[in-house]
Amino acid sequence: MPHFIDRRLNPKGKSLGNRQRFLRRARTQIRDAVQKSLKDAAVADITKDRKIKISSKGTKEPRFRLDPKTSGERDFVLPGNREYMPGDEIAKPKSGEGGSGKEAADYAEGEDDFEFMMREDEILDIFFEDLELPNLVRTTLKETPGKVWKRAGITTAGSPTQINIIRTMRNAQGRRLALRRPKLGDVKAMEEQLDLLEREDPQTEDTRAKIAELKESLAKAISKRKWVGFIDPVDVRYNSFSEHPVPTSQAVMFCLMDVSGSMGEREKDLAKRFYMLLHLFLKRRYEKVDIVFVRHTHDAQEVDEHEFFYSRQSGGTIVSTALDKMLEIQKERYTTADWNIYAAQASDGYTQSGDARHCVEMLNAEIMPLCQYYAYIEILDEREMEVFASEDSGAELWRAYRTVAELWPNFATKRISKPSDIFPVFRELFKKMEAQ
Repeated sequence: MPHFIDRRLNPKGKSLGNRQRFLRRARTQIRDAVQKSLKDAAVADITKDRKIKISSKGTKEPRFRLDPKTSGERDFVLPGNREYMPGDEIAKPKSGEGGSGKEAADYAEGEDDFEFMMREDEILDIFFEDLELPNLVRTTLKETPGKVWKRAGITTAGSPTQINIIRTMRNAQGRRLALRRPKLGDVKAMEEQLDLLEREDPQTEDTRAKIAELKESLAKAISKRKWVGFIDPVDVRYNSFSEHPVPTSQAVMFCLMDVSGSMGEREKDLAKRFYMLLHLFLKRRYEKVDIVFVRHTHDAQEVDEHEFFYSRQSGGTIVSTALDKMLEIQKERYTTADWNIYAAQASDGYTQSGDARHCVEMLNAEIMPLCQYYAYIEILDEREMEVFASEDSGAELWRAYRTVAELWPNFATKRISKPSDIFPVFRELFKKMEAQ
């Protein structure tokens, strides 16, 4: 029975098996730390390695030891002791007193923090865990950009299947000519001449001398043909190939979000997860991906990411202002000839009366002909999800967007109330991308 031993090393030279065992043992603490780290991170930084800090409690390897409370006797004193005698009882220090290092941790037992680096694939595994993505999709999203192999000349080493026959035969012929390898026709001619001379009867002294000379020449020719081979390993040449990235165009991702008072921290956190997953999908398909953040209440503004997710703004809700702003930015900076356009909109479904109809007109007439894909997610709580169990029921904006989805195959609408609800949007996205 074969036994496989994993001897791969992590960046610090420690056993990868020990690292994986540690990640499994402290998975709950690590998951919480990663989710907190992603919450404060930028949308485009999800694929970067990051430093994770957790409590050192529970990070040590388990080991067997004697219980000092119920077993064992210690009737001795160490050198240099001036206060105690053998047999004196010493009170055990209370657990959790103090902490080491310059700064003690904020945990109840006073443990120091434990910091370590997590790689991109480990971060993505934990990020995908809450989204409940299938393993196939996780693997696909973590793939590196596509590459192709192209011819890169000739080399002296390679696979037997990549032998360049023409170049190999040319080298062999040049070597045979340089070393003056006797031709097979010449050898046969010498053999025929020798045969004729041996048949002469009677043979003269001159004939016997020619026969001896011819035999010697024939033996040298046959010997030379053996050590000057028809093809030598030095003649063999192989086709060389090098890896080149697949040429890809660039894409822009418009993130639209309602930031009125009804969109709280939970709603914005779900929207951020949605944007992170979409950005991860686009990075797999495109070399360059720009992100544009447009927030709106009754008025729309292009802002940076921090202000997009964390700045508070009061006012009513007019969704069409965000669509107007998106079109304005697209016409100024992102022409369809050079950019693939993607849009992701998050809202709680409320807008001013009559504005939904205006949004539908803009989407059908101006926006959808430009977009590769447009995804709208409506963020509800679990009670509202039960009330709007049917996709045909909902607020005015939801019903209006459903009519757009019927006309455009690259438009998707979904309701979510928890992270695991986000994946169905991308299941449709993958399906439609494969069809294209």
